[in-house]
Amino acid sequence: MEQQFEVENIKCGGCMNSIKTALLRIEGVEEVTIHKDTDTIVLIGKFQRKLIVEKLNDLGYPEKGNNTLIRKVKSYVNCAMGRMKETN
Repeated sequence: MEQQFEVENIKCGGCMNSIKTALLRIEGVEEVTIHKDTDTIVLIGKFQRKLIVEKLNDLGYPEKGNNTLIRKVKSYVNCAMGRMKETN
Protein backbone atom coordinates (compact mmCIF):
# COMPACT_ATOMS: atom_id res chain seq x y z
CA MET A 1 0.00 0.00 0.00
CA GLU A 2 1.24 3.50 -0.83
CA GLN A 3 0.76 6.51 1.44
CA GLN A 4 1.87 10.09 0.92
CA PHE A 5 2.90 12.65 3.54
CA GLU A 6 3.34 16.38 2.94
CA VAL A 7 5.84 17.63 5.50
CA GLU A 8 7.73 20.72 6.66
CA ASN A 9 11.46 21.49 6.98
CA ILE A 10 13.09 19.33 4.27
CA LYS A 11 16.11 21.42 3.35
CA CYS A 12 18.67 19.16 1.69
CA GLY A 13 20.06 15.70 1.10
CA GLY A 14 21.06 15.44 4.76
CA CYS A 15 17.44 15.83 5.78
CA MET A 16 16.37 13.27 3.21
CA ASN A 17 19.01 10.80 4.39
CA SER A 18 17.90 11.12 8.04
CA ILE A 19 14.24 10.72 7.15
CA LYS A 20 14.77 7.72 4.90
CA THR A 21 17.04 5.94 7.38
CA ALA A 22 14.58 6.42 10.26
CA LEU A 23 11.47 5.44 8.31
CA LEU A 24 13.02 2.28 6.87
CA ARG A 25 13.56 1.09 10.45
CA ILE A 26 9.80 1.06 11.06
CA GLU A 27 8.27 -2.36 10.69
CA GLY A 28 6.27 -2.70 7.51
CA VAL A 29 7.93 0.16 5.63
CA GLU A 30 9.36 -1.31 2.44
CA GLU A 31 10.26 1.74 0.37
CA VAL A 32 10.72 5.47 1.01
CA THR A 33 10.76 8.10 -1.73
CA ILE A 34 11.31 11.74 -0.85
CA HIS A 35 10.49 14.63 -3.19
CA LYS A 36 12.30 17.66 -1.78
CA ASP A 37 10.83 20.06 -4.34
CA THR A 38 7.28 19.33 -3.11
CA ASP A 39 8.15 18.39 0.51
CA THR A 40 6.44 15.06 -0.07
CA ILE A 41 7.34 11.64 1.28
CA VAL A 42 5.86 8.54 -0.34
CA LEU A 43 5.98 5.26 1.57
CA ILE A 44 5.21 1.79 0.34
CA GLY A 45 4.41 -1.03 2.72
CA LYS A 46 1.98 -2.06 5.40
CA PHE A 47 2.24 0.23 8.41
CA GLN A 48 0.17 2.48 10.66
CA ARG A 49 0.03 6.08 9.44
CA LYS A 50 0.05 7.29 13.05
CA LEU A 51 3.50 5.71 13.65
CA ILE A 52 4.94 7.46 10.62
CA VAL A 53 3.50 10.84 11.64
CA GLU A 54 4.89 10.41 15.17
CA LYS A 55 8.36 9.50 13.85
CA LEU A 56 8.37 12.45 11.44
CA ASN A 57 7.37 14.77 14.31
CA ASP A 58 10.17 13.38 16.47
CA LEU A 59 12.66 14.00 13.66
CA GLY A 60 11.44 17.57 13.12
CA TYR A 61 9.57 16.99 9.87
CA PRO A 62 5.87 17.35 10.79
CA GLU A 63 3.00 17.24 8.36
CA LYS A 64 2.22 20.57 6.67
CA GLY A 65 0.62 23.05 9.03
CA ASN A 66 1.97 21.44 12.21
CA ASN A 67 5.38 23.09 12.46
CA THR A 68 6.78 24.52 15.69
CA LEU A 69 10.08 26.11 16.68
CA ILE A 70 11.12 22.91 18.48
CA ARG A 71 10.45 20.82 15.36
CA LYS A 72 12.46 23.26 13.23
CA VAL A 73 15.40 22.90 15.62
CA LYS A 74 15.09 19.10 15.57
CA SER A 75 15.11 19.14 11.77
CA TYR A 76 18.41 21.08 11.74
CA VAL A 77 20.00 18.55 14.10
CA ASN A 78 18.79 15.61 12.01
CA CYS A 79 19.88 17.39 8.84
CA ALA A 80 23.42 17.71 10.21
CA MET A 81 23.46 14.05 11.26
CA GLY A 82 22.23 13.02 7.83
CA ARG A 83 24.97 15.04 6.16
CA MET A 84 27.62 13.38 8.30
CA LYS A 85 26.31 9.95 7.33
CA GLU A 86 26.36 10.92 3.64
CA THR A 87 30.09 11.62 3.77
CA ASN A 88 31.00 8.34 5.46
